[in-house]
Amino acid sequence: MRMGILGFACGAVLLQMQAELPAVAGWVLLGLMVVASGYALLMYQWQWRPGAIHGLCYGAALGYFWAAWLAQAAMAPQLALADEGQDIIVTGTVASLPYRFEQGVRFNFAVEKAVGAKVPPLIALSWYAGFRDEVTNEVGDVQPGERWRLTVRLQRPHGNANPMGFDYEAWLLEQGVRATGYVRPQPRADTPNVRVAAFVPGFGNVVEASRAALRARILRSLEDKQYAGVIVALVVGDQRAIPQSDWQVFNRTGVSHLISISGLHITMIAGLFALGAGALWRRSFFTDWQLPLRLPAQKVAALAGALAAFVYVLLAGFGVPAQRTLYMLLVVALALWLGRITSIVHILCLALGVVVLLDPWAVLWPGFWLSFGAVATMLYATAGRTTAPLPENASRWRRLRAAVVLGAHTQYVVTVGLVPLTMLLFSQVSLVSPVANALAIPVISLVVTPLSLAGSLLPAPLCDWLLLLAHAIVQMLAQVLDWLGARRFAVWTAPAPPMWSFCWALFGTAWLLAPRGWPHRWAGMLGWLPLLTALPSSPPPGQMWITAFDVGQGMAVLVETHDHRLLYDTGPAYSLDSDGASRVIVPYLRARGISKLDGVIISHSDLDHAGGAVSLLENIDVGWLASSLFDGHPAVEARRQARRPYLHCVAGQNWSWEGVRFAMLHPLPASHTDIALKPNARSCTVKITAGKHAILLAGDIEAAQEAQLLARSAEGDLAADVLLAPHHGSGTSSTPAFLNAVHPALAIFQVGHRNRYKHPKPQVYARYGDMGIARLRTDVTGAVVLEFGENIKVSWYRTQHARYYYGH
Repeated sequence: MRMGILGFACGAVLLQMQAELPAVAGWVLLGLMVVASGYALLMYQWQWRPGAIHGLCYGAALGYFWAAWLAQAAMAPQLALADEGQDIIVTGTVASLPYRFEQGVRFNFAVEKAVGAKVPPLIALSWYAGFRDEVTNEVGDVQPGERWRLTVRLQRPHGNANPMGFDYEAWLLEQGVRATGYVRPQPRADTPNVRVAAFVPGFGNVVEASRAALRARILRSLEDKQYAGVIVALVVGDQRAIPQSDWQVFNRTGVSHLISISGLHITMIAGLFALGAGALWRRSFFTDWQLPLRLPAQKVAALAGALAAFVYVLLAGFGVPAQRTLYMLLVVALALWLGRITSIVHILCLALGVVVLLDPWAVLWPGFWLSFGAVATMLYATAGRTTAPLPENASRWRRLRAAVVLGAHTQYVVTVGLVPLTMLLFSQVSLVSPVANALAIPVISLVVTPLSLAGSLLPAPLCDWLLLLAHAIVQMLAQVLDWLGARRFAVWTAPAPPMWSFCWALFGTAWLLAPRGWPHRWAGMLGWLPLLTALPSSPPPGQMWITAFDVGQGMAVLVETHDHRLLYDTGPAYSLDSDGASRVIVPYLRARGISKLDGVIISHSDLDHAGGAVSLLENIDVGWLASSLFDGHPAVEARRQARRPYLHCVAGQNWSWEGVRFAMLHPLPASHTDIALKPNARSCTVKITAGKHAILLAGDIEAAQEAQLLARSAEGDLAADVLLAPHHGSGTSSTPAFLNAVHPALAIFQVGHRNRYKHPKPQVYARYGDMGIARLRTDVTGAVVLEFGENIKVSWYRTQHARYYYGH
């Protein structure tokens, strides 16, 4: 059975890597189920047992087609392409805990009725306070369970597609969300955005309304408190109010797994309820009912713990990480109830099977691998190991010391055992994590979480006192974590390892955690050397790599030579605490093991080019910064305060890195003092040449600047094989004369999916095609990678990393 379950999980993993779903998944699955019934009959009637390889292969086939069948069912509700961007009137209920931010509110909406189009049953909506900076849009006070009638505009699920980036489309598919969009201002008086019913009864609505009430109570008690978001996360699992600055500290110290309703917290709560229920049942609630004779206390404890875990997971919004722990605890409780406890390995395999059976997309997320990896590591390091039992008359001090030693050993095993997996998933490992977790685990799990839960449920003023106490403890803990995370040695970074390096490190870890008496256990650390000492890859001297990121409606291009790296633009600002650098560029650089950029060029001050500048400078060491930014811009002030090199882009600047030549073509020096110029007109324009091939990065220059470049450039000076389309292909740029002078073979348009500017303009895009220029759009292709050598090798992410859910 265990090999069959492992095979089932492997089959689900394989399916998630496919570009297309099998057309006959349902029929094949039906056939496999029939075969499974025959196997069950053989096993029951004739005690036949399949071999390990047989079970693995059959399980893999069953898992593959089961996941395919669920994927087909999940993707069946679809918004028609023709209905994207159209006004649609929908009636339904608020189906999630709303997230309020400065610009508006986001929530999931369960559609009951739609007028004007066929709409999927669950959609994700944003309701903004302003609409395109033109119309004031009053945001409704939406609450879970309310029924609303709204005028919305929708699109199919779409996210940025970049190497080592977050897969937003897969996440939406797992959540069951098949369209996203926003609430329109009331276009007509007869179609207002209006609340139809204050509350619609239903299990899910009751759960979400309860979560909302608990969150509101916490926020009232902790108004304006710095770590109120952490308390909310521990009680209802909503982490969205925790700022990025705090997440950086939690990630650097390796305690981010505790800042939510984690498996550890769920297990602790279940254990406390099980312990209490078992104790009361054994004593028959201090009566003479003789309850243990009617039902064993062990079964009652298992039932109480399972129910407590279920309720707590509901508070978490039934999130996927919490589900994993719930399924594992339910398997344990069921085994206890039926008296079928055999081994923890069987229980772990059953939990794995249940998780993948109910949610085959769970295998896509780091939490899945870390959860089961941690338990598997503890099993490997402790199963079959014997320790001398404490005598019955052992003192409390001796028992406490034994518990501390056991906890320290468990922390050591998990920390060491997860190093290879952590490096594979995050390209970094926290060196201060053992110390931080040794402090944070008991404080958060045994003190803060119970206080927060009690404070959320008890009446005032007791609730306020408990919540304030919990917040004070979190605040003190955060100060310690902040000090630990600020150490230069806090985090070890390296490129994401290739599979051979990861497997070699796993072998070394198994050797290191082997039982006592195993020869030279310390030598297992040698298996980590290729993992921890790898260097970022780079092109040979004289060649270069170009990565045009998919950052939505904005620009961000990484240029790599043999020993140097330069970033051209930093992507757009998405919100007050999210931008192209924090979401796309920095994760990519960290996954590549790149901790320093030799130079950054910010073409101009528009937010779609400079929106990620500050967060990039905060997270990555930057050698020098060149731009046409105005004095007082936050990025300029940050450089000056740090006393780091900063200069204006000026035509005529030239430099060379390992045979790759860089030439600044625009703007002229006088443009920096000409207040009449728009920022676009001062865009830093760079030509980069490697051997006989070149690329021209033109920022947002428009027709007037293109004419200036033509007037002051000699014949051939503007020629380039690749052109980053000026101003995203707007109607005010890419003149025929300019395109003739550049004469590119390929043009890259960095644009957002269905962007409001409608870039690239159809007539401009057609102009490139009419001139025989190949065209790539990052909203269609994802990130584009160009390797400049003897020839130019072009690849794009959505083709190299094709998945069945892209574009659906």
